[in-house]
Amino acid sequence: MTTAIDYDPSIIGGIHSIYTGGMVDGPGIRTVLFLAGCSLRCLYCHNPDTWFRMRGNKKAVAEILDEVQKYSSYYKFSGGGITVSGGEPTDQPTFLKELLKACRANNIHSVLDTSGFSSPDIAEDILPYVDLLLLDFKAYDPDLYKKITSSTIERPLQTLRMARNLNVLTWIRYVLVPNLTDDLAQIREMSAFLKKYNNIEKVSVLPFHKHGEHKWDDTYTLKDTEPPSTELLLEVIDIFNN
Repeated sequence: MTTAIDYDPSIIGGIHSIYTGGMVDGPGIRTVLFLAGCSLRCLYCHNPDTWFRMRGNKKAVAEILDEVQKYSSYYKFSGGGITVSGGEPTDQPTFLKELLKACRANNIHSVLDTSGFSSPDIAEDILPYVDLLLLDFKAYDPDLYKKITSSTIERPLQTLRMARNLNVLTWIRYVLVPNLTDDLAQIREMSAFLKKYNNIEKVSVLPFHKHGEHKWDDTYTLKDTEPPSTELLLEVIDIFNN
């Protein structure tokens, strides 16, 4: 017998934008919800316009659910659903939890796209309602992680361990940036580390791009960085495959 899931449809969240018809942020056709607000300032962020909560539009869980359910036939046909991204969605933990509970109660497949930079208490509270975790694993080397994010690596590691403990299916995303995250020795160490986690289904290597460069101000440090070569990209993919 399935236990009914109660949720509060009136909880308000700060929404940056909603994209329908997404096909790269989880399986099938998806509605991608970008929440406003992020505590990190990653060097290669392509959505710096999502950093500030005050710039988000206020919407209730019920409003988002109504929007998502318009495309339920596409989800059923393709195995899709909703992907909650950002910004950093766990920066709005109460809204995120109620939205995920609403999706679970209405049989909508949910994906959480996160840096893993939430407290252990928040992760433990939210992950049981996540069908698939997309974890943006920025680096395995602690010094490199701090260089990229200006923060420490402990919380993402805690999130990954908790996802394993709760048996949450996980996809790892790794952004390959020339002269920043392309050290092959570090990538091999990361690959060996990730193999210890039986809840990880796959690793996606995402090549650095310049699509969000125009959103930055003069603080952007990667203006002269070009996307990785095909050869480098294939070499890194091969490391994870092997």
